[in-house]
Amino acid sequence: MPAITLPDGSVRPFDVPVSGTTVAEAIGPGLARAALAMKLDGKLVDMSTVIEHDANVAFITRRDDDALELIRHDAAHVLAEAVQELFPGTQVTIGPSIENGFYYDFARNDPFTPEDFPAIEAKMKEIIARGAKFVRQEMSREDAIAFFQAKGEKYKAQLIEDLPRDQTISLYTQGEWIDLCRGPHLRSTADVGMAFKLMKVAGAYWRGDHRNAMLSRIYGTAWRDQKELDAHLHQLEEAERRDHRRIGKDMGLFHIQEEAVGSVFWHPKGWKLYRTVEAYMRRRLDLNGYQEVKTPQLVDRSLWEKSGHWDNYRQNMFVAQVEDENKSLALKPMNCPCHIQIFRQGMRSYRELPLRMAEFGCCHRYEPSGALHGIMRVRQFTQDDAHIFCTEDQIASETARFIELLSQIYRDLGFPEFRIKFSDRPEARIGSDALWDKAEGALREACEIAGVSFELNPGEGAFYGPKLEFVLRDAIGRDWQCGTLQVDPNLPERLDAEYVGEDGARHRPIMLHRAILGSFERFLGILIEQYAGRFPLWLAPVQAVVATIVSDADEYAQEVAATFKRAGLEVRTDLSNQKINAKVREHSLAHVPVLAVVGRNEAANRTVALRRLGSPAQEIMPLADAVARLKAEATPPDLLESTGQTEFA
Repeated sequence: MPAITLPDGSVRPFDVPVSGTTVAEAIGPGLARAALAMKLDGKLVDMSTVIEHDANVAFITRRDDDALELIRHDAAHVLAEAVQELFPGTQVTIGPSIENGFYYDFARNDPFTPEDFPAIEAKMKEIIARGAKFVRQEMSREDAIAFFQAKGEKYKAQLIEDLPRDQTISLYTQGEWIDLCRGPHLRSTADVGMAFKLMKVAGAYWRGDHRNAMLSRIYGTAWRDQKELDAHLHQLEEAERRDHRRIGKDMGLFHIQEEAVGSVFWHPKGWKLYRTVEAYMRRRLDLNGYQEVKTPQLVDRSLWEKSGHWDNYRQNMFVAQVEDENKSLALKPMNCPCHIQIFRQGMRSYRELPLRMAEFGCCHRYEPSGALHGIMRVRQFTQDDAHIFCTEDQIASETARFIELLSQIYRDLGFPEFRIKFSDRPEARIGSDALWDKAEGALREACEIAGVSFELNPGEGAFYGPKLEFVLRDAIGRDWQCGTLQVDPNLPERLDAEYVGEDGARHRPIMLHRAILGSFERFLGILIEQYAGRFPLWLAPVQAVVATIVSDADEYAQEVAATFKRAGLEVRTDLSNQKINAKVREHSLAHVPVLAVVGRNEAANRTVALRRLGSPAQEIMPLADAVARLKAEATPPDLLESTGQTEFA
């Protein structure tokens, strides 16, 4: 009879088939209380599942990530039961767990509103307190369809009708309520816990098709305990406070309008921020041996066909038809095929490799309007793109060099920590296993050389090669995947790139696709939210405002501003008749880092009163000292490294 192997390698034999509950009880009462589900030979199943053969079993407790997924799944079931108890006649459709929570779609004549939430949440808590067990039962397709049709649940009946003929139909009951579900589930509704909250309602077409009926979708969030829920709600509040769209408007950085959907109108202050980051990136690349190029926006269809993008990426490309030439041109969605065209001009030698080719290339990709989000998700964007042409033997050293550069840039921009995902060979791929072995081995070696660890992201590599993904964590704990490095032996083959090796023969280079910011637009949105608009002085689009207390100080204020400007500071003056407190409020809302206040005393003594954003205190100092201090603070990190701090004279 079954022998159960546990994660520690110990084996528990049983004389008869046993459920997971029985196994947990045999191990000890503590585990029996804590185990919410189990993994049976790696597959997540209910505790009630009967084990009839020798198997590996690992129990899931509340602290495991799999438990969180189950809590959210079961919270959706509890939501559906609560809704049907409170609003008879409502039909249930589908209700999955999602990132950070769950939702359920309901068919009802009157859509739900947030005003319904208190009653629904109260009923959910009542259902959870009942502690009804989740009980699985299987039913034939015909019986299941008839069962739900008899209940007036036409959507559930349709779901069953559309399932593959060989799929087992399973239903779960929780007390008197029953739903179609593959499972698995927790032991009972009590295991869901009370750390949940309903968040919003939205309309959703049945099966995502606008030709179908509009359903009412209720979103919720669920966590393992109240502490996690409170932390998530706090993060949402912080995210709203830091929203780059609102801050961008307050600071006058950019706007977006219907006449140019998915494209950004950069205002002078926003473009100053953009150019500051671009200039910083350009200096870093120059010091690291990159050669900057510029390639066309419009490229003939034939090149995209050769590269493979026309067949695999056409739906995301903007195409222009030139009628008098009978040509199809496409706005480039990426720079790589064009960079190979530069590489192919003239015969390359192995002595030129590695060749690091960079471009701040403007690209266009079609994104559905519903997916657009401020400057984070747009249709026109600029990549901090580069391609490294190298030999197979240079993959590891170039990757390690890239990670070092990326780490330096992220630190300078305020992200001292990041994690790396290693995405290996996908099921659908090109190239030999030997080539994949070599590329993956080189990437692993590079991570060792760079002294960084990674988490495996199995099967998620590009079809042409493995890749590293670099994930930042911002000030409120959100993750952003920005940088990437991909190993590509395929595109140089398709576009006939080659070099003459040391042996005098012609060889194909390896192409490393790499980006650090990803796109300027998205990364600037991340930066705005990271700093909540309160940029360090070197990044701030307006670094200081010289504000007067009385009009008698106007002339001195202009002298102070001119002195700041000669030191390279981005400065404005405020000589208006407003009281100084009103000026402080105005420029604080605009997130100006430094307010230099001058009055009669400052003019007489040739001093300034520096007030920092967010601080009520001010520091009075000689003008020359203030200029020297602000100039040092406003010097980009890379220039501080190369020149050191120098005082303004």
